[in-house]
Formats: sequence, structure tokens, C-alpha cells
Amino acid sequence: MPQRLTPLEVSLLALDTAHTPGHVGTVDIFDPGPDGFDYERLIALIRERIAFVPRYRQRVRGIPAQLAGPVWVDDENFDLTFHVRRSALPRPGTLAQLREFVGRVLARRLDRSRPLWEMYLVEGLEDSRFALVAKSHLCLVDGIDNVEIGQVLLDSTVRAQAIPAAGVDADSWQPVPEPSSLELLAGALLESAQDPTMALQNVRGALASALGMAVAIGEAVGGIGGALGELAADALRGQRPPADSPLAGVVSEQRRVATAVASLADLKAVRQEHQHTINDVILAMISGGVRSWLLTRGESIGSGTSLTALVPMSVTEDDGEPTSLGSQVAPHLQRLPIGEPNPLMRLHQVAYDTQAHKDSGRAVAARSLADIAGFAPTTLHALGVRTSIEVVRKQHDLVITNVPGPQVPLFAAGAELVASYPILPLSAGHLLSIGVTSYDGEVFFGLNADRDAIGDLDVLAQCLLDCLDELLDTTVRGAAVRQPTRKAPAAARRAAAKKAAARQEAARKAAGQKRAAVRNLVTRATELGTRPASPQAKSPAKPATQPSTSQEESTRKTAATGKQGSTRKTAATGKQGSTRKAAATGKQGSTRKAASEKTGSTKEARPKSQAASTGKTASAKSRQLAPQKSAAKKKQLPSKTDAERRTAQDRQQP
Repeated sequence: MPQRLTPLEVSLLALDTAHTPGHVGTVDIFDPGPDGFDYERLIALIRERIAFVPRYRQRVRGIPAQLAGPVWVDDENFDLTFHVRRSALPRPGTLAQLREFVGRVLARRLDRSRPLWEMYLVEGLEDSRFALVAKSHLCLVDGIDNVEIGQVLLDSTVRAQAIPAAGVDADSWQPVPEPSSLELLAGALLESAQDPTMALQNVRGALASALGMAVAIGEAVGGIGGALGELAADALRGQRPPADSPLAGVVSEQRRVATAVASLADLKAVRQEHQHTINDVILAMISGGVRSWLLTRGESIGSGTSLTALVPMSVTEDDGEPTSLGSQVAPHLQRLPIGEPNPLMRLHQVAYDTQAHKDSGRAVAARSLADIAGFAPTTLHALGVRTSIEVVRKQHDLVITNVPGPQVPLFAAGAELVASYPILPLSAGHLLSIGVTSYDGEVFFGLNADRDAIGDLDVLAQCLLDCLDELLDTTVRGAAVRQPTRKAPAAARRAAAKKAAARQEAARKAAGQKRAAVRNLVTRATELGTRPASPQAKSPAKPATQPSTSQEESTRKTAATGKQGSTRKTAATGKQGSTRKAAATGKQGSTRKAASEKTGSTKEARPKSQAASTGKTASAKSRQLAPQKSAAKKKQLPSKTDAERRTAQDRQQP
């Protein structure tokens, strides 16, 4: 009798819809090496190793009238080239182009009429590299008898080793004949009659299949049918994510993929400094990265805001069925303190929440998982997602899987594996999932999100790395190289740089305006200092034999004219003391003239009564000051007329 699907596997099939495909993906990037790598070599490698994963040549066969759960049967028309496909990017293909390709491939459902897996050989990457994009349905991997195909394709040596399954030739596989519908129905009824537990499982499987059909119809029809489909989905999945969660929403049929790479040595430095685990550091990175990303999206985050992540943990086998990996995977709800702004406090809070799992005595060391033969992360990621899609579970905002891989290079038919990004599926109502794999000294983050709801997934990937930099700043190694103040997030640094540039521009404009004002003042002062004398001072000279009254009148006019010029010069000079000094330095002649006229005007501007009583004295003083005034006027005016020269000579006569 064919093997029947478990109730969990039936639920996984029922939840596999156009909006929420139920497969886990892996993006492996290889360096082909000197021997190169092509499609034929990949086909030969898979044909040699597929015997280790017999379910990859089986398909799902339903039971008539849904009286029991479906069974696994061999695909009599199995075609390896249908499942292993060839594609290419325009050379040189970038990582961004590869992510776009992966998002479109993983958004499509697998063909239910064939074995539920596909693999794409993507050629044309930069540096002559290629990628293997694999997608396997969650039903194929149970961790007991069946592992993910990626685990059996990699070797620890450059040369591929021919290791066919015991007693099985890769080219001699023959499918077991598929039973008829009547045989399947009779077998289901016989199992139910002999084993009440099996009868209950058959009923549960039939109910799950019916609910899955209702979910698919609801998505296709919408309206009232869509509402009924949501109710059926709630019955299968359990509770929905919180309505106020920033990561909750309606999932579309399209996906967006982002990746990030961090150094494992940096995570170990943080772990050693604060005495926590690598898993704690990764969860703290995700908490800080999600916090920064949500702030860039304008989300309101309070000091006590947190998210709930479903983080599957490997545990030692207790009384359950032994697995091929030596451990089991159990779900663990983890609080992510995204409201905490301090990166070190976030790390301590995350470590406190994971302490219960550490104290349970069932935690499996990361080294034990890394030492599993082959490349176990692909299998463990699938098992982690399976635990998150149980029929009954608590509310959570996102799924995070973190699997340690081997820290030595692995090879596929001579091509070296250089990077491995896990891509987890999205369940209904959840817009984001994060998978983490450590391999050969590096940590690889694979982010999968709804394409319509999250358009800035690359920003989140960068925020994860920025959070790691913040954690490194708290270490002794970071103290030797960091600035006196804590490094701000990237968004804050950009805002600060913009403000600094604005301040510099304002200061530059202010300095330019100040220099222009100073130049204007200097120009005005120079013009006032070199202005020609008033026409009143240029009256024709009179003979020296005129009466003293005429001399006194001329003296008073000269004094008045000198007083007016001196007053204007003094007013202009008093407004800008510093400007007068600058003008005086460049125009020493003008300054001496102004000082001379000011002295003369002060002595000559006397009351009329005093001038009348002492006429002779004023006349004498005027005759003494006349040569000085004439010399000052000569300095002031570049050239004089003949009349002015005669007037000056007459005044100099006794």
C-alpha cells in the first residue's frame, strides 16, 4: 500500500494556493572553477544523487470521494529535464537581476500532477559564476526519511564522488505501478477499520482537503466566496496575525526578494564581548534592522513596541520518532524589541527571551547542526517552515529561521559554493519572512516579501547591516576605531549631512553679504574724502590792498566752506570707525587733508563778536593758514585753473 500523507502534509497541500505557494526556495551561487560547469553536468549529478531522496520522483495521488488523505505514488512519466531547467541573465548578470528572477520563479505554484520540485540553472552571472535556484514543496521534506535535494548534491571535495544508493543503480530505477482508484478506496476503508487512530487521521485529512478546496475557490471567486475562503483558511491556519501589525496585510500573487551578507567574525566578536550566542546576535540585528526600516516608512514606534517572531529551534529527540538529522525542530515564539533604541539593550532583551530555551536542556548546539553530513541548512529551513504552519498555533508577525552550516567550502561536481540564500514562503496575512544561513565564514540573509505591499525591501536588507555596525561599536574592537559618539543610522546621517550643508551655504551667503557691505562703505568713504570743494570757496581773489573788512568777509566765507566740508567728512567717518581705518590705510593723503581742514575749521569758526573785536588777529591767522589750505587743496584736486592759482598766490602775499 502506498505511503499516506500525514495530516500536517495534507494541511500544507490545502494551504498551497495561488497567493501563498507552499514551497521553500534556495539560491546557491557557485564558482565554476577551471573545469567549468554546464547543464549536462548538473543533470548527471542529480541523476546520480536523486536515489537518496526517493520522494523527488513521486507525486501526490488523491483518494476518491476524499474519504482519506492522499498518498505518494511513483511518477511513471518522471522526466528529470522537466524539473531541471536552464536559464540565463544578460552578461554580466548582477545580483539585483538574479533577485528579480528568483522573485518571479518563486511566486509560481508547483505542478500538482508531477513531483513537487523544480531547479533552475541560471548562467551569465558576473565573474563567470552561475546560480542554482531550487524550490521544493514543504510536503517533500519531513526530516525522517526525506531531506531536501540540495543536501545530497554537495561534497566536501572538489572531485565529485560516485556514491549511488546501496543496491540501486541510477539508471535502473523503475517506478512502482500506480494503484487503481478502487484499490486506494479499499485500502483507506481497511485502514480505518483496523486502526481507530488512522481513521481519525483520515477524517482530519479529508476535512483539511475540503477546507483547502474552499480556500482555493474563495481566492478565485472573491466576494462572499472569498469571505468563506478566509474562514476556511482561518480554520486551517489557526489565528491570523494581529491587525495592527505593520507586517500584516493581504498577500498578493507576486514576490520581492532581497539579500544581505555579513561576516561571521563580526557576529562572533559581538557574541564574545557580551557573552551571548550567535542566534541572539542575529535576532538583535533583525530587531534593530526592522526598527530602522519601519521608521523610514513613517511607522509610529513607541518605547514598548515589539513584534512577535516565530523562530523554530532545534531540540534533542525525546520520545519522538528518530530523524535522519539527529534532532527535531520545535516552534519558539520570540519577542523582538523594536521599540528599544539602544542596540546593546536590544541584544540583552533578546538573549533574556531565548534563555528559557537554553535552560530547557534540549537545545542543540550550533556545531552539532553544522557537522551534519552534506548541506543540512536546506532541509532544516524546510522543517522550520513546516513547524510554523501547524493547524493550531499562536499569533506571530513573521517567521525567522536561522540555521548554521558547515564552515568549510563545499562543491557540486567541482564547482565551489560561494553563497547560499534561503527564501522562505509567505503564509496568508504575513508580508515578510527572513531566512538566515551561515556558511564558510559568512552569514547570508534571504528576505522574501509581498511585492505589492513592500516595495523597499532593499532598504530593510541595508538596515540589517547598519544594525550590525551599531553592535560592533559596543565591542572592544569597535572602541578602537569608532568615533567619540555612537554612529547614527544611515537615515539620520543623511539628514545631518543635509543640515550641515544648509548651514554652510547660509554661512557662505552671510559672509558674501558682509564683504559686499564693507566694500560699499569703503567706496562711499573714498568718494566723500575725494569730493571737490564747494563753488563758494572758488570766488575770484581780491587785491591785497582791499580794506580789512573785505579780508574778514573772505575769511568768514572760507571758514564756513571748510566747516561744511569738515562736517560732511566727520559724519561719514563717524558712522564706520573700522571702515575709516581701512580707508585711511589706503588713502593716507585724503586722511591728512581731512584732519588739516578739521583743525582749521575749528580754529576759524569763532563767534562774530569775537571776530569783530579781534579783526587784525583773525586776519593774521587767516594769512598764516592760507598756505596750508592751498597745499591741502593741491593734494585734493588733481589740477587747478589759472584763476585758482592766481588767487592762491595773492593770499600768500603779506
